[in-house]
Amino acid sequence: MIALPYLQTARARIRLAEESDAPKLLRYRLENREHLASWEPLRESAYYTLEHCLKTIVDSRDNALQDRGYSLMAFDPTEQTMLATCTFANIVRGAFQACHLGYGIAARMQGQGLMREVLEAGIAWAFGELHLHRIMANYLPRNERSARLLASLGFEREGYAKRYLQIAGTWEDHILTALICPEG
Repeated sequence: MIALPYLQTARARIRLAEESDAPKLLRYRLENREHLASWEPLRESAYYTLEHCLKTIVDSRDNALQDRGYSLMAFDPTEQTMLATCTFANIVRGAFQACHLGYGIAARMQGQGLMREVLEAGIAWAFGELHLHRIMANYLPRNERSARLLASLGFEREGYAKRYLQIAGTWEDHILTALICPEG
């Protein structure tokens, strides 16, 4: 069985959320609703309720226990405030040993290097503890911040997918990148 992550960086504690974190997740969603809207699917009003946050946490813990995905949340060092998310989703085992990476950061934390810090810790954990071989991350062509961040982490461009995901109600093209585990 894979040990559930509890990662520490200079500015964050990164772990799976617990049910008691639902109010923190709700606050993060409400405070960053506009900031994240251009990069995410359309959200129904129920998404911004405590009940939905609790369901999200329960579902994410179930996914982790089944080794299907790990939705990590980055908190401040006292774990009072949620700062960012880092999700290793759609894990495929067997000959592939790969997943998709998704992430987001609170508007007030942008441009401070925190997302890079969180992703470095998460990626090291995914390659180490999860024994993944490939982490794929895809971004909108207009998202220059993600392009720079992923490149700085060593992700390489592998392709371009037309109308790949529905973002903010529109089918959007995405640039496909991947990072291969340096040890294998």
